[in-house]
Amino acid sequence: MDPALHPDVEPIAFLLGTWQGEGQGEWPTSGPFRYGEEMTFEHEGKAFLLYSQRSWAAEERTPLHFERGFFRLASPGRVEVVLAHPLGIVEVAEGPLSGTAIDVVSTSMALTATGSPVTELRRWMEVQGDVLRYELLMAMRDVPLTRHLTGELRRA
Repeated sequence: MDPALHPDVEPIAFLLGTWQGEGQGEWPTSGPFRYGEEMTFEHEGKAFLLYSQRSWAAEERTPLHFERGFFRLASPGRVEVVLAHPLGIVEVAEGPLSGTAIDVVSTSMALTATGSPVTELRRWMEVQGDVLRYELLMAMRDVPLTRHLTGELRRA
């Protein structure tokens, strides 16, 4: 039996489910690349959504990246995101919720001693029907905020 939807999750319930599709990436120190991706948003009856993400190289299907964390409402019209990355970073981000669009910017980046030198992340995502589109911008110590990923996923 599915837990009842927590009232604080209702404004972001449009994210619930598993989303699959493809994306394109670019970075100043490497060429453009394509990848496959799956995002899952789950609800367990508490005031947050569980989030998991995995991506793989489009051609070889070898793993590229993983993320795990939580999305929750900070206040009406504002979302908080906490994500852990296997690159040795933890991202804390906040931003506005407008209809079915979320635009969060990192407010804090925690790095392990060997963590990737990421200094800022910005995530925009929007759901229209059964399509989730997103864009991720990233900054590192020696690279200003730059578009890194764009993707389009469909509800599975």
